[in-house]
Amino acid sequence: MPDNSSQSLVSTAWLVVLLLVPVALLNYLDRQMLAAMKSSMMHDIPDIATKANWGFVLGSFKWVYAALSPVGGYLADRVSRRHVIAASLFVWSAVTWATGHVESFQQLVVARAVMGISEAFYIPAALALITDFHLGETRSRAVGFHQMGIYAGMIIGGFSGYVADSPSFGWRFAFSACGVVGVIYALPLFVLLSNPPRSAESGSQPAPWPAIRELFGNIGFVLLVLYFTLPAMAGWVVKDWMPDILKEQFGLGQGKAGMTAVLYVQVASLIGVGIGGWLADGWMRRSNRGRIFVSAIGMSFFLPALFGVGNAGTLSVAIGFLLLFGLGWGFFDCNNMPILCQLVRPELRATGYGFMNLVSISCGGFADWGFGALRDRDVPLNVIFGVFAGVALLSVVIVLLIRPKETSASGVSA
Repeated sequence: MPDNSSQSLVSTAWLVVLLLVPVALLNYLDRQMLAAMKSSMMHDIPDIATKANWGFVLGSFKWVYAALSPVGGYLADRVSRRHVIAASLFVWSAVTWATGHVESFQQLVVARAVMGISEAFYIPAALALITDFHLGETRSRAVGFHQMGIYAGMIIGGFSGYVADSPSFGWRFAFSACGVVGVIYALPLFVLLSNPPRSAESGSQPAPWPAIRELFGNIGFVLLVLYFTLPAMAGWVVKDWMPDILKEQFGLGQGKAGMTAVLYVQVASLIGVGIGGWLADGWMRRSNRGRIFVSAIGMSFFLPALFGVGNAGTLSVAIGFLLLFGLGWGFFDCNNMPILCQLVRPELRATGYGFMNLVSISCGGFADWGFGALRDRDVPLNVIFGVFAGVALLSVVIVLLIRPKETSASGVSA
């Protein structure tokens, strides 16, 4: 029977996850609203003008976010993760409020770039904090529960097209209201969130260049970066462009297109992280590659899903393939940080995840911009998504090449 201190640590471990779920929700709600309210924003800010420019707006966030993710991760490995998380929430929420007041394409690009600066410090710190507490058999489930907040934020953001269409509210209200909520939540988060006790076995925290050499000298980490990046290119296009794709392909209104593009994928992802986290934690009792195998299964769903989305002739068929994509994404998403924890030591986990974000989201930004440019040139959707499907197949091979170092799954359990 666990003693009182063990029970307290378990309770704290799950409290940390519960406190961070609303932050994850706001983190992705702010992003998804932009995609769902595209038509209203382009109408109110006419100098955006082209889809390529809109893709540049999407990309400006990702490129800055990506460039600073390693900095945010390294800072979270060196100082209090709690401080980094609360400060990030406060700043990006203030920028979200300011986004509701922009008047030009240039101002919107600047606002999204500054948003990228502030949000870059959250995800590496949050996932590292969760895995600091959840050391073993609950790790994939804990990360998956946090990711559910992300999907909930995307689902709510998908309905923001209706808010944008409303004469009583509009897209500016949506950004302003979400910004105020985030600023208010940052204070209790700072007070209630806690850092884990430092283990006596904790290693040294290397300077930046030694940290980079240690990470990229690890072949498993390099493979994980590739695996994290390739599917995410398709993932960002689905998140950012699917409302516009459905609107054009099936003649939907902005509100219905935004809701349809997000709801089915994210509900399936919610289910996927629950099933995938449970399967991965269970499989780890039999093999230290259990999380890798579950992630590979999820990635195998991408191949038919992406090919099908590009060739769907009806809305119902497109929804079916979006559901399959979301389920696979959930399997993939809940296991990336847990796999990273099997490859690098705790003092480099946030830094490592920051570099994963750097490569993945940079490529995602170019994918957003490139997709807009290809659509301006009328390149068929089935060609574009067919290429993404091929990339998914390559990703399955890459993840199966990873050989983790960690052989045990001991730690906090619940």
